[in-house]
Amino acid sequence: MKSLQYWLTAMEKHKPYIVMVIIQFIYTAMSLFSKAAISHGMKPSVFVSYRQAFATLALCPFAFFFESRKSPPLTFKLLCKICLISLFGVTLSLNLYYEGMNYTSATFATAITNTIPAMVFVMAVCLRMESLAITKWHGIAKVLGSIIGISGAMVFTFYKGPALYPENGKELSHNSSSKVYTKEEWIKGAILMLGANFTWSLWLIMQAPILKQYPAKLRLTTLQCCFSCIISTLYGACVERDISSWKIGWNVHLFSVAYCGIVVTGLTYWLQVWVVHKKGPVFTSIFSPLALILTAVFSALLFKETLHWGSVVAAVLLVAGLYSFLWGKNQESRQFLINNAEEKSSNQVKEDLPLECIVCTPGANDEITQEGK
Repeated sequence: MKSLQYWLTAMEKHKPYIVMVIIQFIYTAMSLFSKAAISHGMKPSVFVSYRQAFATLALCPFAFFFESRKSPPLTFKLLCKICLISLFGVTLSLNLYYEGMNYTSATFATAITNTIPAMVFVMAVCLRMESLAITKWHGIAKVLGSIIGISGAMVFTFYKGPALYPENGKELSHNSSSKVYTKEEWIKGAILMLGANFTWSLWLIMQAPILKQYPAKLRLTTLQCCFSCIISTLYGACVERDISSWKIGWNVHLFSVAYCGIVVTGLTYWLQVWVVHKKGPVFTSIFSPLALILTAVFSALLFKETLHWGSVVAAVLLVAGLYSFLWGKNQESRQFLINNAEEKSSNQVKEDLPLECIVCTPGANDEITQEGK
C-alpha cells in the first residue's frame, strides 16, 4: 500500500515531465505516419485538406462549449484577418512541409523544426517586437543560439557525410523499399522545409496582434483550422483534379490524417496548454530534441533510413543552438520579472511614505507638478 502511495505521489510530482515525453512521442509518430502516407502516394495538398478537416471537427465541440461565454463577437473585418493569417501561415506552411517530405526523410523534417525559434527571434528583432540586447549575456546567448541553429540547418541541407553504419546500412537500404534521395532532391526538400518553417514563424509572429483582438484561443485555433481546410481544399482541387487522389480507404492514408488532425492538433493542444500553465513555455521547448532522437531511431528501424555523420553533426548544432537560445530567453524573462518586482517594490515604498518625504525625493516633484497641472 505504501509502495503504491509512493508511486502515485511520484507520478503527481513528475506529471509535467511525463506529459512532455508523451507529447514528443506523439510528434514522433506524426512525422513517421505523415512520411508513410506521403511515401505511399498521398498528395501533400490532399493530406493537408483532410488533416485540417479532422482537426476542425475535433476542436469544434470544445470551442463551442468551453469558450461560448467569454469569446468576443466576430466582425467581418476580423474574420478576414483570421482567414488571411490562415492562408499565409497554417495553410502555406503545412503544404510546403508535406511537399518537402517527398524529397527528404522524417528525421530531417523533425530536425529542421528546431530552427523555428531562431527564425521567430530574427523576425521579432526586425519588426522591433523584441530587443537585441547584444551587450548582455542573455542577448549574446540568443544571437549565438540563432546562428548555431541556422548553421545546423545548412549542414543538414548541404553536407551528408559518410554513413554511420556503411555496410549494413547500405544493404538494408538496398534490400528495403526505402527511397534513396539524390542530392538535388535533398536540397529541394530542404528549401521547401525551410520555407515551411519561415511561414510558420511568420504565423507565430502574427498570433500576438490577432489574440489581442480575439483572445478566445481555442475558438481562434478552430477558425484557423477551418479556413485552412477550405483554402487547402480549393488549392488541392486546382492542382489535383484526378478524383482518385482524393479517395482514402481504411489504410495508412486515413489513419495518418486522422491521427494528425485529432491527436496532434486536438489532444496535444490541450496537453501543451496544461504544461505551459504549470511550468511555462520554456519548459515545453526544451523537450523538442527528444522527438528528433526518437524519429531518427524509429526511421532507421521502420523505414531502413541510413543515418550519416553529416546528420549527426547538424543535429548537435541544432540542439546546441536551441538550448543556447532558450537559456538566453529564460534569463531574459527572469531579469524582466526581477526588474518589475523591484519597480513595484519601489512604488510601494513611495506610497507608504508621508507626503513630505515623497516631495523631498529627487525626481518626485516633477511627477507631482505634472499631475497637478
